[in-house]
Amino acid sequence: MVSSATAGLQEITVAHSPDSDDAFMFYGLATNKVRVPGLKLTHTLCDIETLNQMAMKGVYHLTAISFHAYPYVQDKYGLLGSGGSVGEGYGPMLISSKPLSILEVKNTRVAVPGTMTTAYLALKLFAPDIETEVVPFDQIIPQVLAGKYEAGLIIHEGQLTYSKSGLQRIIDLGKWWRDMTGLPLPLGGNAIRRDLSAQTIADVATALKTSIQYALDHREEALEYAMQFARDLDVQSADKFVGMYVNERTIEYGNDGREAIRRLLEMGHNAGVIPIAAKVDFLA
Repeated sequence: MVSSATAGLQEITVAHSPDSDDAFMFYGLATNKVRVPGLKLTHTLCDIETLNQMAMKGVYHLTAISFHAYPYVQDKYGLLGSGGSVGEGYGPMLISSKPLSILEVKNTRVAVPGTMTTAYLALKLFAPDIETEVVPFDQIIPQVLAGKYEAGLIIHEGQLTYSKSGLQRIIDLGKWWRDMTGLPLPLGGNAIRRDLSAQTIADVATALKTSIQYALDHREEALEYAMQFARDLDVQSADKFVGMYVNERTIEYGNDGREAIRRLLEMGHNAGVIPIAAKVDFLA
């Protein structure tokens, strides 16, 4: 039975990762602190590699995706100008349980969180011939510690927690990218389905930007909400992690942020990692 409060509302399905930074970003919308007239947003939480696969099928109206996945879904989705996770000279890291040189790590087998992740794309640009094996992102650190892999490619909160396990950073691919291009590393963004009306796309884009601003303006309560998704992080570390990936650039990429997205996907295509040329298209 449809309640009178939701009758006549257009349902918009929203999907994002169960991570503290995404939870912080969507706090306003998920808790109805930010409302969208005429729309009812329903939220689904999935790991990023699952979201990338779902986006290929066009499952959700608004979805977080890895930028690496965008060329594969660009026929169904365009990008929004806000909601991005961008590394300002930091990003996914190659870690190991023992000291490895860059040459050594390029000749070892690396556990990666998924072949559609931007972390994987950056790794293949850094070391085109590196051998990889997909492991769930939250199992990479444990499996490197167990000796199953000599090295692992870590994303999310692992970027802050790896050293507590006695692991060593071999290279930060966000810093490597910045040194090479002078640009930030765009990791993930929000994509919206092209079959929605222009007005709906504009309304959802405004709602997302408002939700991000609301969280930044109400940081303490938004962080408290996000803590339920902050795997193994204390409040101070969660606040640091959120600050790394939800900030002014999350509200708007900026010209260099948009250029970074184009450059990354163009380099991926030219290197043969991405078979499809990307047409980066911001719908709102």
